[in-house]
Amino acid sequence: MADPVLSQVFDAAGPYLDSLATRPVHDPASEELLARLGGPLPETGAGAASAIASLLDIGTRAATASSGPRFFHFVTGGVTEAALAADWTASLLDQNAFSRVASPFATFTEGVAIDWLRDLAGLPSGWGGALVASATFANFTSLGCATQWWGGRLGADTVRDGLSGLPRMPVLSGGYVHASARKALQMLGHGRDAVQVCAADEAGRVSLSGMRSRLAALNGAPAVIIANAGEVNAGDFDPLSPLADLAAEFGCWLHVDGAFGLFAAVSPRTAHLVAGLDRADSIAADGHKWLNVPYESGFALIREPDRLGQAFGMPGAAYLPGPGDPAGGYGLYGPESSRRARSLPIWATLAAYGRSGYRSLVERNLDLAQHLAGLVDASPVLQRLADVPLCIVCLRARPAGVAPSDLDDLNRRLGAALIADGRVYAGTTVYAGQVALRPAIVNWRTGPADIELFVDVLHELIADLMR
Repeated sequence: MADPVLSQVFDAAGPYLDSLATRPVHDPASEELLARLGGPLPETGAGAASAIASLLDIGTRAATASSGPRFFHFVTGGVTEAALAADWTASLLDQNAFSRVASPFATFTEGVAIDWLRDLAGLPSGWGGALVASATFANFTSLGCATQWWGGRLGADTVRDGLSGLPRMPVLSGGYVHASARKALQMLGHGRDAVQVCAADEAGRVSLSGMRSRLAALNGAPAVIIANAGEVNAGDFDPLSPLADLAAEFGCWLHVDGAFGLFAAVSPRTAHLVAGLDRADSIAADGHKWLNVPYESGFALIREPDRLGQAFGMPGAAYLPGPGDPAGGYGLYGPESSRRARSLPIWATLAAYGRSGYRSLVERNLDLAQHLAGLVDASPVLQRLADVPLCIVCLRARPAGVAPSDLDDLNRRLGAALIADGRVYAGTTVYAGQVALRPAIVNWRTGPADIELFVDVLHELIADLMR
């Protein structure tokens, strides 16, 4: 490699990637290295080679191995080899994907990537979308389009005039509604508490009758329904077809938050979970989860893609291309303007592995989730709290001799001990009023041995906590 600084990164990449199979997810002792990154801004720089050497030395030891096979926290995939190489390519080419005039290459690739994602999700042609930074921004983009639609139904132009003088936009969802959807509503000016939750039980399953009653009480006023495809505690799904029926009956915008659950569409084993998806008006998802591409790879899919330009087109500026301008691009408007060519890793991984490769990935992870569920069910000190329809296993410690009133505290301490131990990672949650762990399996590197190690570590830590 001609550039010695780039050679440093290339030389470090192989050993680091090879180490993911055996290294702990996090070594708490490595955190003391972080202080070496601080201090005052240098007056005279150390030079590129020295700076990159320090960054690599500290980073390869102190970084959380979230792309490795035993990171089960949140819902985080690794990065496929094709996606990683394409992400390096995106940095190398340094394209601005804002408009065709800025980069025909980046905007065309973005259009292809969005269309392939649409196809992967089983949606018909004609849908469009936008690549954005996260699932939160995918919800923001989708609900921004919903806001523009809602204002139009009231005879108002919310893009031009804002929300002042309008009633609050009705938003209804089951209890699975995610914090990122609330945050999106907060950023759009509706408020994070705009969501009216229609839950049938403590776990959050949607009450269709309750939602029907609230929609009927609106007396024909337009509303937005948020359906949830893949709930974060147990991987459960709202029934999309019945919610689509309600949306059609009452004239609502139907938004599906499918941050990771959208990928259920890839396998015939789980496609039934997203039956009715094609009846939505907008869908939010995140590629860094089950697509296994780098962070900042969220995407919104919109049934009527022209709404993206209406909701997010740049206000008039003489030097910028606007909606409809041939220099503008392919109608791929979203909340961001200048942005890197984040389509390249998505394009590359789909081109490299195709539909069948992703079907295999999803189905391997489904099998691993069932393997984990079986190990939990066979354990004398673990309890599974929910069915496993997808890739998340909701469980808790329940050793003999611990009073039910003490189980929440035990599981909080178990969650903290798991993170402090660092060999495997999973976080705590509250499911149906009970503190639990919720390991999510979406990484292409994960295998049965990683699942078995996770259970072994749980057993070891529970034994330590019981002493």
